[in-house]
Amino acid sequence: MGGKRSGKRDYFFLFITGLIFYSLFSCALVKEKPVVVEKEYCSHLQVLESLERHEDFDTFLKQKLDMLTALPKNRSADDLLYVLGLLYAHPANPGKNYKKSLAFFRRVINEYPRSACVREAKIWAGVLEDIEKAAKVDIEIEQKKKELGK
Repeated sequence: MGGKRSGKRDYFFLFITGLIFYSLFSCALVKEKPVVVEKEYCSHLQVLESLERHEDFDTFLKQKLDMLTALPKNRSADDLLYVLGLLYAHPANPGKNYKKSLAFFRRVINEYPRSACVREAKIWAGVLEDIEKAAKVDIEIEQKKKELGK
């Protein structure tokens, strides 16, 4: 007779306490799964780092051009085209050719519009176009100087 009855409220608190312990215990057991990141960048940095160690542009360019011709039809060539564009524009390349470089960057932009390399290729294409415009202006200035000197 004088005992206190346990009601629904006691079971509710017991249930909440159990949930709290379960959630804390389960968080401690969860291991982080390795995250698989899709390719969000061009692999050109690795190529340029290996080039800096060897500094043989002719051999490296020949290898990359051979790789481009031997590439299967179902594989994307965006990285390879981008790397070729970088190699032709590289300041240490004795045979640098901005027109060829620009052509490779334009191919990346036009043929692979969803590539991770497109943003960087657009930037490089813009820079190389500005260099070509500046070179044309320099030639025009030299011609004007020759005409005025006569």
